[in-house]
Amino acid sequence: AYVLIRILPGKLAEALAQIQKTPGVKMAHAVTGPTDIIAFVETESMDTLGRLIVSRFQETPGVTRTTTCVVTPVSEG
Repeated sequence: AYVLIRILPGKLAEALAQIQKTPGVKMAHAVTGPTDIIAFVETESMDTLGRLIVSRFQETPGVTRTTTCVVTPVSEG
């Protein structure tokens, strides 16, 4: 899943460092635009993903909002 994360002003570096250390996070980058951080996360299940978002990302100091975009397979034809 890709998780789009909004951060309070002045908290970006601290939040990014904490998110990058979170188990399951494969990549996390500060970006420009309406989202401050985009993280790519791999988990074993949707339940695990949900618990990670609520218990880790939303509890990170400075985080104000998360939007989760689950990657889905697309078949051709």
